[in-house]
Amino acid sequence: MKLYHFPHSPNSRRVLAVAFHLGIELELETIALPTGAHMQPDFVKLNPNHKIPTLVDGDFVLWESTAIMHYLVSKKPGTSLWSDEPRVQADIYRWLYWNIAHWSPACGIFVYEYVVKQFRNLGGPDPEELTKGEELFHRFAQVLEDHLKRRQWLVGDHVTLADYATGSFLDMAEPAHIPVAGYGEINRWYGNIMNLDAWKKSAPANFL
Repeated sequence: MKLYHFPHSPNSRRVLAVAFHLGIELELETIALPTGAHMQPDFVKLNPNHKIPTLVDGDFVLWESTAIMHYLVSKKPGTSLWSDEPRVQADIYRWLYWNIAHWSPACGIFVYEYVVKQFRNLGGPDPEELTKGEELFHRFAQVLEDHLKRRQWLVGDHVTLADYATGSFLDMAEPAHIPVAGYGEINRWYGNIMNLDAWKKSAPANFL
């Protein structure tokens, strides 16, 4: 299987971490977003959204990081990242969808304003967007903070897809100025993720 990715992308890193966790070897192809490689015709044929990550498994092409994570898990039945129990599955889905609908958009505002704009020479952060980002972030960070009290992981007693997906944006907390400093439970939980071998292996070779 081949994964088209950008090492600093939270969406890419969550997929790569899951692959390492499962012991699945992927051929990696870096798509340099700052140079516009994701807009090249050959890549757009694979992903019409011109976004990463994108997985190619033979004649099967799959985009959207959460879908790719599920596909990788399907290759390793019985993994602790998933569950055969319907209620546990629903709980993992809950946090995966929450991440897509709320957490990622809130964190993404900071990543765009502080990191993407710098890469693309688009000027400084927009104060109005940062105000919007802070409102969204604090609203949903409190939900996560409260849920994590007395919990090591989001669902059950071990790391699942929900942790890799939701935690991935916190890798950008420093360069993107994501205001996570006051959330002790979130930082403790992300520390658990940082200590995982799969997360360490998925880290980009150089930092922003």
